[in-house]
Amino acid sequence: MLFEKLVQANDNINEMYLKQRKGYTIALLGNPNVGKSTVFNELTGMNQHTGNWPGKTVELAKGHYTHRYRQNQMIDLPGTYSLLAHSSEEEVTRNYVCFEPCDVCLVICDATVLERNLNLVLQTMEITDHVVLVLNLMDEAKKKGIIPNFNKLSELLGVQVVGTSARSAKGLKELKRAVQKLEQEAYSHAPKSEQAGEADCAAPFFAREKLLRVEYPPEVEEAARTLQICLEKEIPFSINARWMALRLLEGEENVLNLIKEGFRLKEETADLIEEQRKRLAGLGMDSERLKDIVALCVAEKADEIAKEGVSFVKADYNRRDRKLDKILTGKWTGIPFMLALLAAIFYITITGANYPSQLLADGLFWVQDRLTDFCMNIGMPAWLHGALVLGIYRVLAWVISVMLPPMAIFFPLFTLLEDFGYLPRVAFNLDSSFKKCGACGKQSLTMCMGLGCNAVGVTGCRIIDSPRERLIAIITNSFVPCNGRFPTIIAIISMFFVGSAAGLTQTMLSTLILTGVIVVGVVMTLLMSKLLSRTLLKGEPSSFTLELPPYRRPQIGKVIVRSILDRTLFVLGRAAAVAAPAGLVIWIMANVTVGDATLLAHCSGFLEPFAHLLGLDGVILMAFILGWPANEIVVPIIIMAYMAAGTITDYSSLDSLKSLLADNGWTWLTAVCTIIFSLMHWPCSTTCITIKRESGRLKWTAAAFILPTAAGCLICFIVASVSRLLGLAP
Repeated sequence: MLFEKLVQANDNINEMYLKQRKGYTIALLGNPNVGKSTVFNELTGMNQHTGNWPGKTVELAKGHYTHRYRQNQMIDLPGTYSLLAHSSEEEVTRNYVCFEPCDVCLVICDATVLERNLNLVLQTMEITDHVVLVLNLMDEAKKKGIIPNFNKLSELLGVQVVGTSARSAKGLKELKRAVQKLEQEAYSHAPKSEQAGEADCAAPFFAREKLLRVEYPPEVEEAARTLQICLEKEIPFSINARWMALRLLEGEENVLNLIKEGFRLKEETADLIEEQRKRLAGLGMDSERLKDIVALCVAEKADEIAKEGVSFVKADYNRRDRKLDKILTGKWTGIPFMLALLAAIFYITITGANYPSQLLADGLFWVQDRLTDFCMNIGMPAWLHGALVLGIYRVLAWVISVMLPPMAIFFPLFTLLEDFGYLPRVAFNLDSSFKKCGACGKQSLTMCMGLGCNAVGVTGCRIIDSPRERLIAIITNSFVPCNGRFPTIIAIISMFFVGSAAGLTQTMLSTLILTGVIVVGVVMTLLMSKLLSRTLLKGEPSSFTLELPPYRRPQIGKVIVRSILDRTLFVLGRAAAVAAPAGLVIWIMANVTVGDATLLAHCSGFLEPFAHLLGLDGVILMAFILGWPANEIVVPIIIMAYMAAGTITDYSSLDSLKSLLADNGWTWLTAVCTIIFSLMHWPCSTTCITIKRESGRLKWTAAAFILPTAAGCLICFIVASVSRLLGLAP
């Protein structure tokens, strides 16, 4: 009995010791759309958080998982095609792999297109020895008859190769074991003095003779070797001197600047670098030519390995994808299909959101009535009840009931298209149009994100590499209407342009007209992008690599959960945060009187002359100004002002609302100009804050505020003036 207790105590002590062991730091690299983030999410679960890299608008995701009592930290690096640092994402990834204390690099590859992914694998192996190749999407590869030979690939590369299907969590146990095995091998090859020290720290030593090394032309190898010998004496052991020598020979400015900032190279070393560069230039290999040679050698080696390590059961394994691409990216079918799909999404959103919105509004306003009863029972002053309940709470209830259902439908639909692999096709279809305007084709993706929320679209501009083109995308993102502007536009379309149509016909007509409004927004985005590229942000459009991922069956359950948690509730929270103080301001303006009129009436009267020039009236323009925190409350403010009510008011019937608007001077011209101004005016407060954060400059926030507003005012003025001159409107 005593012996068993001693054994148990010893086991407990060992377990406590093991739990205290230091874990590994694991970096995840990979091309975009290979499932890198899926691997990260499946391993870390909810044990993760996100933020920005210091000094950069590149998102960093960290997380951890526990294996064999070690809590390993994972870093999800930005998706990149290479480590040559042509973009901020590539620079962040390269610098982390090269200079940060990383124990293991997991290079995630798409098993269906391994030959394209191996370039990054080989580049990573030139920097670090601690590499594990992860062939993800093995389920997709199996369907297409693609069979990777893991043993052969491991033999050719000299690294462990693991197959996974991250979306179904297959192969992750093997991946964890591979990480542990790599570190055990690293430690076993460490010097005895290192082993005698901190045994739990990952050692920077590995049997390098096992790893594949890309061979370059003899002249390049000789020059690199000469520099390598010299650099090994002056830079830390943890930095790969051969890799750095190659980058210096290529004239890589970023690497040179990093060396100047971090290390003090001897004058003779700097002279040697210049000498070797001149020698290669004399052989016809200047910086640009040398970069091409290095890239070609890597690509040829990647192709060679892929041919030896991958076999195909069917030669036409991607026939289905090619057939779909002929339709979805065809010259004559790509754009029409995109518009039809957009219309279908709007139709589903409009029809699906009506009933939940009404149900949610009824529930929230029922709570308002209970809050009113409570305030009366405790004897709360009328002004305080008005400010808190009829002001702050009522505006919040309105914003939530109007925003939540459409976003809960739109964002999952948008994410399903992303998961299916269609959104990169949208960028492909619109690339030429944006390029003609001096912008980047990736802007089309951020523009699509803006349909859900302009703030999300602005954040999505991080995917654009060029700082100039990123600013163009940020400034012009609000030209497409967001979810907050849809209720205003849809209500006006239904009242003034659909007419007596009912049921399915009404919804379809509203959808078609709404799609037309969106097209106008896209056209304005292109025109303003061209204007900016020729004025404030001059420059030539850059080229970019866009990989069209294979079509995949979306994981509907995960998509719905992810889109609701990551997008819908996040955007709703930010909107609610700015809508609450706006509700208080609106209530004060509607209830504080000066003379015989409220502050709201005075402000509306002051704006009336200018608003008339735009085909609007003072109430409409004031409603847009007060709706700056949340565009959803524009129509309720208009109703409140016309009815001289002291709080935000709702109309359950569009017919009665149309009568109210008509009684206050609305015509078809007012409706058209209101739609135009709703499409083109200042971005909401949440978007403005996001623009300031992403651009880092107040002047760009001002430009994003002024440009759509000026465009909206100008177009409204032209439409109103021409209509009145022709006698079409009073």
